[in-house]
Amino acid sequence: MYRNYIKRIFDFMISLFAIILLSPVLLIVATLVRIKLGKPVIFKQKRPGKDEKIFTLYKFRTMTDKKDEEGKLLPDEKRLTKFGKILRSTSLDELPELVNILKGDMSIVGPRPLLVQYLPYYTDEEKHRHDVRPGLTGLAQVNGRNALSWEKRFKEDIEYVNNISLKEDIKIIFLTIKKVVKREDILVGNEHIMANLDKEREIKNDRIQIN
Repeated sequence: MYRNYIKRIFDFMISLFAIILLSPVLLIVATLVRIKLGKPVIFKQKRPGKDEKIFTLYKFRTMTDKKDEEGKLLPDEKRLTKFGKILRSTSLDELPELVNILKGDMSIVGPRPLLVQYLPYYTDEEKHRHDVRPGLTGLAQVNGRNALSWEKRFKEDIEYVNNISLKEDIKIIFLTIKKVVKREDILVGNEHIMANLDKEREIKNDRIQIN
């Protein structure tokens, strides 16, 4: 009953309350992004949600639009500014996702919405992470976040999907707040240890074919 009905009501009420409570913070961050990084203030990107339905994810912008001599965008690590790193390390860049939750695209707790280009690379078991709405935070985020390998991250996602409960969601929310305050398990820029999922699995498949 919680999974099918109460969870959505819980998400709506919490996200609405959070938007109202954090509106001064949202306004300040938006103003700083506009001053330091320019327009647009909000970064938008297509992501797969529940049942792999594509939606538009909202975040505060953290990178510049700097390009090379040929007019191509520079690598992410060269466009990520010091200010952008602060936004990411404090998770302030994620706050606009509260609007996604209010709309019903996302949930407070669930597997993080990843890139659309990753869809063909999930195993049959890993695809079950899309049986529920993606989350602002999740079990993987409180157990290592982006310091985890893809396999361990997906294992945490599936464990959450198989054991959804109000008690578990509340536990994850409080653990998330604790980690954000302490800024634990947060890797930004060149600190990332994971390659993109599609590239990592293409390399893995190539090695299997060679052997």
